[in-house]
Amino acid sequence: MSKNQLELLSRGTHEILLSTDLEKKLQEGRPLRVKAGFDPTAPDLHLGHTVLINKLKQFQDLGHQVLFLIGDFTGMIGDPTGKNVTRKPLTREEVLENAKTYQEQVFKILDPEKTQVLFNSEWMGKMSAADLVQLAAKHTVARMLERDDFSKRFKGGQPIAIHEFLYPLIQGYDSVAMQADVELGGTDQKFNLLVGRQLQEVYGQKPQVVMTMPILEGLDGVQKMSKSLNNYIGVSDTPDEMFGKIMSISDELMWRYFELLSFRPMSEILTWKQATQAGANPRDYKVSLAQEIIARFHDEQAANKALESFEARFVRGAIPDEMDELTVTGDSAGCAIANLLKQAGLTASTSEAIRMINQGAVKIDGEKVSDAKLVLAVGTQHVYQVGKRKFARVTVV
Repeated sequence: MSKNQLELLSRGTHEILLSTDLEKKLQEGRPLRVKAGFDPTAPDLHLGHTVLINKLKQFQDLGHQVLFLIGDFTGMIGDPTGKNVTRKPLTREEVLENAKTYQEQVFKILDPEKTQVLFNSEWMGKMSAADLVQLAAKHTVARMLERDDFSKRFKGGQPIAIHEFLYPLIQGYDSVAMQADVELGGTDQKFNLLVGRQLQEVYGQKPQVVMTMPILEGLDGVQKMSKSLNNYIGVSDTPDEMFGKIMSISDELMWRYFELLSFRPMSEILTWKQATQAGANPRDYKVSLAQEIIARFHDEQAANKALESFEARFVRGAIPDEMDELTVTGDSAGCAIANLLKQAGLTASTSEAIRMINQGAVKIDGEKVSDAKLVLAVGTQHVYQVGKRKFARVTVV
């Protein structure tokens, strides 16, 4: 085991329990069995999800065995992590459909030929009621209530269903069934991962190393990346969408993205960071980050085309060739600009539309709009732009 290998695997992690155990396992010189479990509840992945998958790829590139676990059995329970109410379980059909989508997306990062995809129904589906009772006997209610979300719900008088206690137990037993050497998860999964360590010892196995990965901030640099907060970069976003979103992040947040999302050596990233501190334009490095990520989920050609499109729009002020084509409804007089922008989804409300017009952030066919009371006639079609990245070709009907 080289020092570089340990440094690479430690890069960007939040916590390793225990780091000395990881070092010892690496020194054994055998491929480690590296597990990560995914409950297929939200198959439309964003870059926040890929922080963990990127770490799996690093293990894979070093010759270790990646075990990609689809929690089809646990998905039907519903992960209670971070929830203050009992979570609604998925149907078997929903789980399988989401699992298929998951695999399609993660194999844009992982090598499918070197990845073992497992479903925990393979062993949990064969477990009898007596077996499950025996498993439940290996953990205590007191230990379960040490978990933060369970503790808060118990103290707050909110219900905790018995089946929710089974979730961390089954996730932990997955590590026993898979004989995992290492398990990866988000920081919010720490309790469940440690249950895996404890159960492996009970079943006479060497306890797995637990590696928790940080939660990636979204485009705002404050809240975690989330579709519900609309601060995300989706794995299935178009190249132009990816490029525009990455270029919109702050210069400070860019280095966080480099550490957690880029496969470039940290030494190179630190050199670039020092260069910006010495006066280099951070925009140039942000472009490199955008192109790397787009090439990963699309290809090099798409990355280059996205750069050309971005420069055409924002450097030379051109209107993009491809955009949404929409119709909005007016009346006999036409459609007020604020209502049009709201109907077209370019602003969240008419008040936001008026504010953006007053700020000079709205254009029609490339020309800035200054009149917030402008009315567009029925039958007219124009290209509307709000801010730097929102475009739509809109017809008033």
